[in-house]
Amino acid sequence: MNRTLAIAGAVIVVAAIVLASSVFIVHQTQQALVLQFGDPKREVIDPGLKFKMPFIQDVVYFESRILDLDPPKQQVILADQKRLDVDSYARFRITDPLEFYKTVRNERGARSRLSTIINSALRRVLGNETLVGILSTNRVAIMANIRGQVNTAVDRLGIEIVEVRLRRADYPEETSQNIFNRMKSEREREAREFRAEGAEAAQQIRADADKQRVVLVAKAKQAAETLRGEGDGEAIKIYADAFGQDPEFYSFYRSMLAYRKAMADEDTTLVLSPDSDFFRFFKDITGGPQAAQ
Repeated sequence: MNRTLAIAGAVIVVAAIVLASSVFIVHQTQQALVLQFGDPKREVIDPGLKFKMPFIQDVVYFESRILDLDPPKQQVILADQKRLDVDSYARFRITDPLEFYKTVRNERGARSRLSTIINSALRRVLGNETLVGILSTNRVAIMANIRGQVNTAVDRLGIEIVEVRLRRADYPEETSQNIFNRMKSEREREAREFRAEGAEAAQQIRADADKQRVVLVAKAKQAAETLRGEGDGEAIKIYADAFGQDPEFYSFYRSMLAYRKAMADEDTTLVLSPDSDFFRFFKDITGGPQAAQ
């Protein structure tokens, strides 16, 4: 009885092992390839519980979802001889697991092959384009051309390229520095021109202002001289009228002015005769005695 149970248990264990090695599950995000001694036998595309020959067949799984790829940055020479550092990315899916396994084996091999193919297509297509064309609306058509060429090259690999895009396209560092230096020199040249034009305009404005100042000052002096002359003439007329009314007062006034000017300095010495007409108002405020002589 015990022997029978042992045999039955052994059979169950063996059956479980055989069943476990005969069953495999393909998830919705996967596709599989059944290998027999390393030789592909069949593809499994649909998800679910699947069967294979136990012990002699293995299963290799591949992604059925869209995968991302970041090829290494590369330098491209455009048709107008400008150099660009191009940083691209791509998205692809595995469409034929059998061809995929035969040609590249796994995703690592696929990424290596795809990077080379994509970079070659980028150099080939962008080499016929100018920088203006890449930056214009023609960029969509350029990327479609690159994707088409890459798809043609990878069709035999069991891969489909869904999308190829340029993440960045920049000038190399040395080119960017040269452009910066040229732009800086151009801005400095423009600044010098603006300063020179400003200095010239300032000089013209200053010269015009100086000219206007000279003209205004000359006109003001002329007007002042005219007014002064008119004032002096009016003063002389007034003096003449006033002195004509009283000649004696005029004589007295003139003598007082002469005394003030002559004796303004304390060290002034006059050598004159006491009977001189100059002193006649010292003796008499009316100057009478001198006048009588």
